[in-house]
Amino acid sequence: MPVEWAGSGPGLLVTIDRGGGAGLRTQLEEQLRAAIRGGRLAGNEPLPSSRELARALGLSRGLVQDCYAQLQAEGYLTSRPGSATRVAPGVVVRPDAQAPSTIAEQRPRYPVADFRHGVPDLGLAPRAEWAWAVQQTLRAAPNAAFDYGEPVGARALREVLASYLGRVRAVAATAEDLIVCAGMQQALGLVVGALAAAGFTRIGFEDPGSGANVADLTAAAGIGAVPVAVDEGGLDVGALARSGADAVFVTPAHQWPTGVVLTGPRRLELIAWARATGAIIVEDDYDAEFRYDRDPVGSLQGLAPDCVVSLGTVSKSLAPALRLGWIVTPPRLHAALARGKWRADRGSPGLDQLALAALLESGRYDRHLRRVRAEYAARRETLLAALERHAPHLPVTGLAAGFHAVLHLPPGTGEAAFIAAAASRGVGLYGMASLYVGEVHPQPRLILGFGNTSRAAIESGIAAIADIRGSSGPRRSRCTDGRR
Repeated sequence: MPVEWAGSGPGLLVTIDRGGGAGLRTQLEEQLRAAIRGGRLAGNEPLPSSRELARALGLSRGLVQDCYAQLQAEGYLTSRPGSATRVAPGVVVRPDAQAPSTIAEQRPRYPVADFRHGVPDLGLAPRAEWAWAVQQTLRAAPNAAFDYGEPVGARALREVLASYLGRVRAVAATAEDLIVCAGMQQALGLVVGALAAAGFTRIGFEDPGSGANVADLTAAAGIGAVPVAVDEGGLDVGALARSGADAVFVTPAHQWPTGVVLTGPRRLELIAWARATGAIIVEDDYDAEFRYDRDPVGSLQGLAPDCVVSLGTVSKSLAPALRLGWIVTPPRLHAALARGKWRADRGSPGLDQLALAALLESGRYDRHLRRVRAEYAARRETLLAALERHAPHLPVTGLAAGFHAVLHLPPGTGEAAFIAAAASRGVGLYGMASLYVGEVHPQPRLILGFGNTSRAAIESGIAAIADIRGSSGPRRSRCTDGRR
């Protein structure tokens, strides 16, 4: 039932739903907080007495008194003997406090197709398998598993991971070399902190790539960062050697965002540089699970476990929401990384780690990967076929692995104008120019993510943008690193 009262300022409508899921006191507290934060109840404005409000709302006076007492304890209300309960002065007013928007709500909506990159198909998350793994964990875990675990991660998971990574990624590691973390962002932050503590002063990063993120983390740690060019063979190791960097961040299995693979000779050259200078290579094993034209390229860490830190997660293979990843570290950085992890959060959620271990050990993780790899491969073929049918003049590269491609626009095409024109047709496109820190590549390119885009949407999206002004030309499309 609603009731409205008038104070010295504007009136306020309070609605109590006796059939709702939330308790009556909770409903009253939340609505008063929202009114104060939103400025509809101003500082020093009097509230009705507990008796008056209880009678108007049909609640017990004790419930209203408890509500007022809770909000006083939190600093929203003040009260003095012989005076009305009032809104506390100084509460920061947020006009939008009643309906804060989420990141997803702020993101533009594209009704035809959204080629946003970096996101797997969230509908393919293995809910039944994860539920089974959690149930198995709860059934079998000893009481000690519910205590604070080791900051570096549950031994059961580290042992299973070491075996799995050795089998599928050619990683050379034992459980003692692994640290479990909360995804790639924490992993990279911990590594940057450990490098800074060990006296490293300058980290190189691929350009284009995740330069903005790396630079932000290095600045926070008090060390420098320098962009290093990427060409068709991957990171330019000669340019790296000239940069003065004493560490480097690379994505050798499937470079983000160009999609090139670090060649065998470049890998050996990079390792030789690290060993000659005492440098550290930080390997993001990005998209390694999803290779379509041949078996996945093995981890760089397997070639040089003494100077490579390898980072991995289940964000793409399972779901980002799980926030589980790992660091495979050489002995010289292990102690610093373990201390950093302990300071950060004392360890990742223990039961989730055991559930992941169960999923890996049972073979269900491998079976899930085979299913989703087949689906992403089908979407890759749909994208290639749609481009051949609707836009054969636009070359595409970077499709050998992962679930994004690089679409090359004709020289002179305005990247931003093309994206805006596509948006007007209900298609979300994303440019590559923003991923450069150094000189921007002269040819305009777009990143087409198809991980969370259905096959029907891929077909419709390509058809919708095929005749955008500036996209036509005499060249036929081609995929230089896949079947085309």
